[in-house]
Amino acid sequence: MSFLKLAEDRYSVRSFSSKPVEKDKLELILKAGQLSPTACNFQPQRILVIESSEALEKLKKCTPCHFNAPTALLVCYDKSKSWKRPHDGDDSGAVDASIVCTHMILEAAELGLGTTWVGFFDPALVRSEFSLPDDIIPVAILPLGYASEDSKPAEIHYQRLPIEETVSYNSF
Repeated sequence: MSFLKLAEDRYSVRSFSSKPVEKDKLELILKAGQLSPTACNFQPQRILVIESSEALEKLKKCTPCHFNAPTALLVCYDKSKSWKRPHDGDDSGAVDASIVCTHMILEAAELGLGTTWVGFFDPALVRSEFSLPDDIIPVAILPLGYASEDSKPAEIHYQRLPIEETVSYNSF
């Protein structure tokens, strides 16, 4: 499958089967995250694999958007390791973690697994439930698994603005 076809067909799965994610597929998804570009190649991403029933119950306390996935990836960055732009101190950690998420989401789709990007969570509760150190900043939760038989893209999935509305050349 071409990259553009993969990107077009991939959708946010919000209904998962109970089938567990195979270890070899999980490792490939994590490898895709490891290979992701990060600012100055500092690699500040820190990923917590959530798959035990105890950990999944903790996750359910932090967000209603767990969709009963058999696995979830809590994608964070270490703010003591992320690159800071010298002009204004802007921290690249959230962008780096987002790039990592995108690579993992697309690898999961290529492997026949579903994900969705969850930004709707209580960061303080995530920090508490998963005992995150102060320097570890949660960015996204990726529920991960096989889509249920009734899973389908949201109605708005294929709606895209015309490219002329989002791209300009040389000036705005």
